[in-house]
Amino acid sequence: MLSPHEIAALMLLETNQNSNNLDLEDLGALCERQLVSLEKLASGYAHVRLTPQGRSILRSVGRMR
Repeated sequence: MLSPHEIAALMLLETNQNSNNLDLEDLGALCERQLVSLEKLASGYAHVRLTPQGRSILRSVGRMR
């Protein structure tokens, strides 16, 4: 089961893709559950993306169009 913080993190990522303000524990839990993926960029930074499973969770809570 996802915590309210983890669901909120998914919602934030769906709207702006900015993971700078997210709790690292929440982000780690989402990665572990394969709800988000981290894509390492050539610049050394990581880009966070929702996976199809993450999008499915958001649809189930009615937050995604």
